[in-house]
Amino acid sequence: MSRTHYRTSLPHLDGPIHQMITYRLADSLPLKTLNLAPKNTPAYRQYIERQLDAGYGSCLLKIPSIATTILNNWQYFHGQRYRLLGGVIMPNHVHVLIEVIDDVSLTTIVHSWKTWSGKHIREYLTANGIQYPPGIWQRDYWDRYIRSQQHLDAAMRYIQENPLKAGLVDHAEDWPWKVNSPLE
Repeated sequence: MSRTHYRTSLPHLDGPIHQMITYRLADSLPLKTLNLAPKNTPAYRQYIERQLDAGYGSCLLKIPSIATTILNNWQYFHGQRYRLLGGVIMPNHVHVLIEVIDDVSLTTIVHSWKTWSGKHIREYLTANGIQYPPGIWQRDYWDRYIRSQQHLDAAMRYIQENPLKAGLVDHAEDWPWKVNSPLE
């Protein structure tokens, strides 16, 4: 059974439901975008997506070992906390589609992803002499409750086509940092 909780004064659902989550690196948006008052509208969300796809910030997620860390992180609790349905790792943000299992809160899931991967990203940066300010990830995340099969199909299509839309590849299937279907 799903339940509602509030984060940043907006309602969010938890429980055995499908969710699309977007989280990003702390430096992934230009200051002018961050200074805009957040609006919960489709136009604002599309504006943010265009800004993310423009490739601002350090784009640490384009480093193959870091992208692999994110993929491994998502796969770790597949089948225990959630079913991993799809995901894409862009240079400065990620989109992931899951079916939450039982009573695990989305906040717990995303917190574990960001904490574990943040630690490993920091270790990689330190080992390679790369300076990065404190805080790998943006503090919050975007979540979208999937309401129907049509919505689920659209979310999966968005995830699969995001690298193409951002101009990173000529064919969506050429992007290496993705999960296109449920893992077995």
